[in-house]
Amino acid sequence: MKRLFDFLLATLALVLLAIPLLVLICLVRRKLGSPVFFRQMRPGLGGKPFEMLKFRTMSNMRGSDGQLRSDAERLMPFGRFLRSTSLDELPELWNVLKGDMSLVGPRPLLMDYLHLYTQEQARRHEVRPGITGWAQINGRNALSWDEKFVLDTWYVDHRTFWLDLKILALTVKKVLVRDGISAAGEATMTRFTGAPANERKE
Repeated sequence: MKRLFDFLLATLALVLLAIPLLVLICLVRRKLGSPVFFRQMRPGLGGKPFEMLKFRTMSNMRGSDGQLRSDAERLMPFGRFLRSTSLDELPELWNVLKGDMSLVGPRPLLMDYLHLYTQEQARRHEVRPGITGWAQINGRNALSWDEKFVLDTWYVDHRTFWLDLKILALTVKKVLVRDGISAAGEATMTRFTGAPANERKE
């Protein structure tokens, strides 16, 4: 039922948002350049890699040494707007349509983090990752990593169709008030450095 709901709602959303998406494609290309989309491999159900699609929010600004500048320096005002309104997440509807993601579930993090999880933290991969989730409506990037993982695993254990509907409704509210977009003192979220080595899953 969850997969059918995801497929139908993602299809409807892509149809209804077709024109706004085309406008955003043009604006991103004009203000931030090409490529318009940010593509990155992320772990999905069972940790299986998939290519996640988002609108790019950062420029390709480089220093005199040719290296990319920090996230804070490359995050342009238009990029901040896309993130604060969550418009950068809209292309992930394609991932939902393909079955890589769900509308609701733990957010897909970086592949680099897979070996850093404890056995309990790794349980977040027992379900498809989501565009939004329990952690997103309870603090998003303002949460610590430990708090976020606790909320993710709580969702894995308590997920229901009605809980998903509640999360989707509260997500709309969170987006409207632009709450929890970034961690304190960071442009986005601090990097996860992992649990102590003796606690990590084997």
